[in-house]
Amino acid sequence: MILPRLACLLILGLLATNAAHAQRLVGAMSGKTISINSSFSGETLTLFGNVEPDIGAEQRHVEGPFDVVMVIRGPAFDRVAREKTHEWGIWLNTEQLVFRNFPSYFWVLSSDKLSDITDEDTLIREGLLPETRPQLAVVQGNGDPQLFGQELVRLMTQRGLFGVDERGVLFQSETLYSARLSLPANVPNGNFLAYTYLFKDGVIVSQKAEAFSVRKTGFERFLGMAAQQQPWAYGITCVLLAVFTGWLGGVVFRR
Repeated sequence: MILPRLACLLILGLLATNAAHAQRLVGAMSGKTISINSSFSGETLTLFGNVEPDIGAEQRHVEGPFDVVMVIRGPAFDRVAREKTHEWGIWLNTEQLVFRNFPSYFWVLSSDKLSDITDEDTLIREGLLPETRPQLAVVQGNGDPQLFGQELVRLMTQRGLFGVDERGVLFQSETLYSARLSLPANVPNGNFLAYTYLFKDGVIVSQKAEAFSVRKTGFERFLGMAAQQQPWAYGITCVLLAVFTGWLGGVVFRR
């Protein structure tokens, strides 16, 4: 009976120690909504936060050092990757793969090199690397998933929609951190999630998520919504714009 009691006391002691040293993330961002109009050329979003003792913890201060990894993920869509081959003197789309629910935007910001923050298994398991996104998607088609996935990530990276910045998070003090995210002009429209992971000694000790949105405004928003919800209105608007543009061009060149 003594051994089971000692085991129970040891477990309770470990739980109490973990609770006493628990920490949480408290953060915010510079804006919850980013508006896209005809002159939109990109936007910089500032994210900042602080490491604080968890609610109910006994200690008043947290002990570092800490590392922070942020993952900003955009709305998910179905992405089609096609392979072009040169057949009979022309280029043709042959094999293709469809990646279901593939993120349209995926950027990783960290306070240090990812390999120095934690091990590769943790990075893969938590999905903190852009190159792992094709492996997490549902794939349909007749191509090589690994090859097509690598090419898809490469193309998304070239467009500035995928990437890693291992100096993107800066610690202003032992617990206060900030990050600047540069959204390109071709950023997709929709809801975004910013995940923050707090690491200590290579282990995730806390995490949080915040949401923000990228929305078209003005006439661009009307056209985008009409194309999806009211195709007849979108068609009429396009015809009227074409007629007006043709008439205006005739007037200008007539002079």
